[in-house]
Amino acid sequence: MHASQPLRVPVGDDAHRWSTFRGEKTLVVAARTVTSTVRVLECLPALLRGDEKVTVVFAYDPTSAFNDGVLDLLHDAGCRVMPWSQLSAVSPDLIVSASENIEVPDGDCPVLVLPHGIGFQKFVPDSRSARERLSGVVPDPLLEAGRAWLAVSHPGQEEQLLAAHPKASGHTLLVGDPCFDELRAGLDDAEAYRRALGVADGQRLVVVSSTWGATSLLGGLPHLPARLLAELPCDEYRVAAILHPNIWSGHGAWQIRTLQAAALDAGLMLISPVHAWRSALLAASVVIGDHGSVTLYGAALGKPVLLGAFGEDAVPGTAVTDLGRSAPRLDPHGDLRGQIEETLRTHTSGRYAEIADRAFAAPGEALTRLRTCMYQLMGQPEPTDTPPPVLAPPLPDPVGAAVTSWVVTTSMTASVAGRPAMTLRRRPAAVSDDVGEAPDTYVHLACDVQERDGRLTESASVLVRQPPTDTASAAVRWVRDTLDRFPGSLLAAAPVRGGTTVVGLRDGRMVEATATGSLGDPGLTAAVVYTCLRAELSLDDAVVTLRIGDVREEDVVVRLRPEPSC
Repeated sequence: MHASQPLRVPVGDDAHRWSTFRGEKTLVVAARTVTSTVRVLECLPALLRGDEKVTVVFAYDPTSAFNDGVLDLLHDAGCRVMPWSQLSAVSPDLIVSASENIEVPDGDCPVLVLPHGIGFQKFVPDSRSARERLSGVVPDPLLEAGRAWLAVSHPGQEEQLLAAHPKASGHTLLVGDPCFDELRAGLDDAEAYRRALGVADGQRLVVVSSTWGATSLLGGLPHLPARLLAELPCDEYRVAAILHPNIWSGHGAWQIRTLQAAALDAGLMLISPVHAWRSALLAASVVIGDHGSVTLYGAALGKPVLLGAFGEDAVPGTAVTDLGRSAPRLDPHGDLRGQIEETLRTHTSGRYAEIADRAFAAPGEALTRLRTCMYQLMGQPEPTDTPPPVLAPPLPDPVGAAVTSWVVTTSMTASVAGRPAMTLRRRPAAVSDDVGEAPDTYVHLACDVQERDGRLTESASVLVRQPPTDTASAAVRWVRDTLDRFPGSLLAAAPVRGGTTVVGLRDGRMVEATATGSLGDPGLTAAVVYTCLRAELSLDDAVVTLRIGDVREEDVVVRLRPEPSC
């Protein structure tokens, strides 16, 4: 996609001949990077809600190193896009951008610059020189011309900005943070966001958040998602990754997915960089992050935080550096699960409240303040006295591939009411190393027959299918066929519609397993049968109490019968 042709409608020399809506003012959004464009797209609809008197077009500035994906984003959103060269002929009444590093044509049109993160908290490479600059600050010529207006979310940011760039004096606008307001609006529905993402009841969602650059979390620990998935039992945890849009734009989705291939096979939820990160953050049980804005948003929402990296490009004296001093650090070489559980155990909801107070002023008022500023700069009356609504982020679509192979560890524990009892934990085989056995502890590889890696299915002790058969006899046929196809497996399991699982053994015996609880995964009931065989427990109408890690507080009882009911 490209934006090389000038627009004729809704702006252009004869736009009045073709336009349906006769706008009195023209607002141009400068679209330079995905990060900055997303931020404008997230708040502009609420600011211009129902106002046909403002014509909005988007001008594409291709000069950024991170311009890839901007045009796709704009076209997917249905925006009218013109080339940057047309901007000088349009004579807009206001230019809005969340990218400070733009060069606008000469004129007297005001330029409203929105933050695309939280304040001025990071030093970034200067595209005009070999030096670094403070992120969020517009070029000196625009400040000297008095055309730039910089929105800030806290008075402390204004003080910081004026100390570094006195030319901005009188041209800052304290509006708050619209994104934080939307996150706060959705915080009480965290469980709904979790369910929408596919996080099951009892599971914790670990969100890995990485800004961009060499000092970022993924810059230093690119394989952390895979290591987390290897150490966290998949029935108890899910893992999601929120990567800064500059990582996607700079390296491309293909490179990211190739680098994270093992983690994706193990169920990593790789969150889209457009809009969806907000819902994933709301769903998070804990955030492992760095000095990026998403980590600070998470802390300000009351989420437990572990810092896996914290770069020297973070600006001293900002709220994010306060977080860097306050949040516990992740030891990437230590026990990851133990550190996460310790962070969850010791966290208090108000732990980062003072840091949030340093980053965000006027909570809940950002859109109202921003709309007033925007209309004043356009010289246009606000269309209504009703404040723009603060809407919670929409519920997300499920993301992440289903795990189809597991390293299963079962251990015999003290009996319950005279019944054998066992604890089970599964980890994705795609990222798991060999696990040794201990007394009364058994380890096996289990695969769904849909597993694409033939090396795993050929090596699996247990094979299962997920779609249930209609009858037990159909399950028996599938089990026998599967054992014939895979002579290295010890048993195969097929669920039957209605809740029963048929498990076939290599010696020809068939076992019917029925769970009294909500246990619907044939891999779990198959693991019980496997463990009974290893522990030399009777399969003759046995009753076993099963605990699936820490997910279920009540035991699940599984009944085993020697012959299935056909």
